[in-house]
Amino acid sequence: MSTIVYMVRHGDSPKEGNERTRGLTEKGYEDARRVAELLRDKKIDVVVSSPYLRSILTVDKVALHIGKEVLIREDLRERVFSSSENRLEDRDLGPLLEKSFEDFNFSLVGGESNAACQKRAVQVLKELLHTYKDKNMVIGTHGAVMTLMMNYFDSSFDLDFLYSTTKPDIYRLAFNDEELVTVERVWGKAFVK
Repeated sequence: MSTIVYMVRHGDSPKEGNERTRGLTEKGYEDARRVAELLRDKKIDVVVSSPYLRSILTVDKVALHIGKEVLIREDLRERVFSSSENRLEDRDLGPLLEKSFEDFNFSLVGGESNAACQKRAVQVLKELLHTYKDKNMVIGTHGAVMTLMMNYFDSSFDLDFLYSTTKPDIYRLAFNDEELVTVERVWGKAFVK
């Protein structure tokens, strides 16, 4: 048996606002319904999410379908890029991501490095892999955190991979214990590794 993890990157959200409380746009809500439809027949046992509202809203219909609540894990939150609680502008985020993937320990003052973010998120993922061994789970997440978790198991999931993802996006990861065996893109055009 394998433990199956569906990594679900959140849907489209407003560009302005607080990182924790930004919800979804109309397109984001529409895509969240599509996420639930795509995962409807996957025999999901548990739905876990980042505490950020846009992630919860992207996976809550999956939890509703299986009659369970979304389990919130604080350490699945998006990487903290700066001391500001608001979203960084794209023009600032791109160079920061490039520097961060060149040097995993780089961070802005008040921010978090890729290394620190990866460590906290992977710790949660490993706990979930043990708790829900041989089960099917959904994890509502963010682009950088998802990439960093996948990168821990396979370094080819890098900045180019992050830039190739969409909002939303879904990847099916199969694990044998803590070994990542396969990755398949479920959302949009097929991606198999």
